[in-house]
Amino acid sequence: MSSWILVADSAYARLFYAETAKSTLIEIKSMIHPEARQHEQKLTSDLPGRQAGGAINSHHSVGGKTEPKKNEAVEFAREICRYLEAEYNAHKFSQLIVVAAPHFLGNLRKEMSSNVAKVVTLEIDKDIVKQDIDSIRGLLPIILPSLAT
Repeated sequence: MSSWILVADSAYARLFYAETAKSTLIEIKSMIHPEARQHEQKLTSDLPGRQAGGAINSHHSVGGKTEPKKNEAVEFAREICRYLEAEYNAHKFSQLIVVAAPHFLGNLRKEMSSNVAKVVTLEIDKDIVKQDIDSIRGLLPIILPSLAT
């Protein structure tokens, strides 16, 4: 069956297909999550503000503590993993290599279904999503790892 390679960071993901363990990569899909690139101020401009308390110089936040950029990264990881699950269930790939920015790789691991996680043959914690296809392929093993059949 086929091998897919996911290369991602918190705002951009690219999926590649490899026909054989030694072949070049063919890009099959890209996904963009621009909210992850926005400045904190834009992400928080509609969040609850601060409110003065009864004591002198006392303030507290209205609503819970949020970390918008982290929340956006988690949401994008969830979106990617839902897509991977659907494609796996449709028998589009049988093996997956994941290359992701270190901080985003953890999000992907947490959001990935057990079905997809069990076909991951290699994880690389590098932020290379913006590199060209040849550079990405050059950072992967010459012979792509595969699951024992």
